[in-house]
Amino acid sequence: MALFGALFLALLAGAQAELPGCKIRITSKALELVKQEGLRFLEQELETITIPDLRGREGHFYYNISEVKVMELQLTSSELHFQPEQELMLQINNGSLGLRFRRQLLYWFFYDGGYINASAEGVSIHTALQLSRDPTGRIKVSNVSCQASVSRMHAAFGGTFKKVYEFLSMFITSGMRFLLNQQICPVLYHAGTVLLNSLLDTVPVRSAVDELVGIDYSLVKDPVASASSLDMEFRGAFFPLAEGNWSLRNRAVEPQLPEEERMVYVAFSEFFFDSAMESYFQAGALKLSLVGAKVPHDLDMLLRATYFGNIVLLSPAVIDSPLKLELRVTAPPRCTIKPSGTTISVTASVTIALVPPDQPEVKLSSMTMDARLSAKMALQGKVLRTQLDLRRFRIYSNQSALESLALIPLQAPLKTMLQIGVMPMLNERTWRGVQIPLPEGIDFVREVVTNHAGFLTIGADLHFAKGLREVIEKNRPANAGDPRAPSAPPPSMTAV
Repeated sequence: MALFGALFLALLAGAQAELPGCKIRITSKALELVKQEGLRFLEQELETITIPDLRGREGHFYYNISEVKVMELQLTSSELHFQPEQELMLQINNGSLGLRFRRQLLYWFFYDGGYINASAEGVSIHTALQLSRDPTGRIKVSNVSCQASVSRMHAAFGGTFKKVYEFLSMFITSGMRFLLNQQICPVLYHAGTVLLNSLLDTVPVRSAVDELVGIDYSLVKDPVASASSLDMEFRGAFFPLAEGNWSLRNRAVEPQLPEEERMVYVAFSEFFFDSAMESYFQAGALKLSLVGAKVPHDLDMLLRATYFGNIVLLSPAVIDSPLKLELRVTAPPRCTIKPSGTTISVTASVTIALVPPDQPEVKLSSMTMDARLSAKMALQGKVLRTQLDLRRFRIYSNQSALESLALIPLQAPLKTMLQIGVMPMLNERTWRGVQIPLPEGIDFVREVVTNHAGFLTIGADLHFAKGLREVIEKNRPANAGDPRAPSAPPPSMTAV
């Protein structure tokens, strides 16, 4: 009985789980590019290390080491990889630091001072970034674990007390090595939890697409890492801005990401596109009205000839009134994705009327239009664009089959009007596209779109259009200047 109860609860939880409309997979092939950019950023951060002054006494010798600055950093051996549970792991071995500091020595009444160069060798850093979903649905670096050590230091002492410094070098370099160990991990913790999070803040979560519709890219669960990839699942749902709490239930096939050949993959389900079209429908945008001179001349003449019998029965003041052609989508369009291609089905009402000045319009006819559009998706930079093409079109009367037959001559000119007058307006909007959830400064290149049953995938490579440092400096929080701020853990917890 307990087994059946557990099974029921598991099925209930599965039924209530929200399906993603968009998925992104970052593969291990992307990590080499990310590592190159990340190491440049890391080197710049470690060069900001501030080491406290080192003072001491050995017998009658008093020494003071101050103004320690990192002049050069070499991270020759490094590895960046995914690791389950830890998400992203960076390992640096056998690195080196070039230092410059001021020395001061007092022996009885003799004083010596100046600047000297030193090197820290055998720098080892092991750090892991844990990624999670925050309460707003944004991806965040939630924790940084770190172990750092410097195995040895060397200082080239000179001057009057060179022999004395060589005698004291073991004490001085040991103290500096200890202080340096204590400074590395707080800098890395600050870089991960503050600076990298400022970069992740540039990923759109819930934002406006235009004046009518917004997009919700909130994560539906925490990112999941495997040994070869990092998967993120986003809600991927559009919504009308006037109804911020409106949502469409996702009943589409869940998109899958089985491949790992490219740096990154993005998948969109039919729900992603259905929610866009339903949002525009709810916002009242899917309608078009052509009056007078906006109706193509040839179509105007054909419509007047077709409904001549109705027009001649009207009063003379109405007969020569401007013609009105109104198209109004009557139900949210629906997207169908198959391996052979993507189609969008649209049903609309077509109303033909005369609009005499300062009088109520006179309806001549009302018919139903069914259209099928083909859709080709393209991902450029970080914008998903769509190109639509009218493939099938038919009109029919809701009144009688006989009237439907009478409408056959209107099929071709109405289709031409749609192709020439309506489709360019639609494509102007759909080609503007919508941004996908990607940080500022990172774009997709060499994209390949593949259709599947119920979803499509786009495989691409990554390109840094802006340097990591440039983007972070642009979005750096006002209080993010000091890596030794209270947000950093105590050095004893991070440095080994």
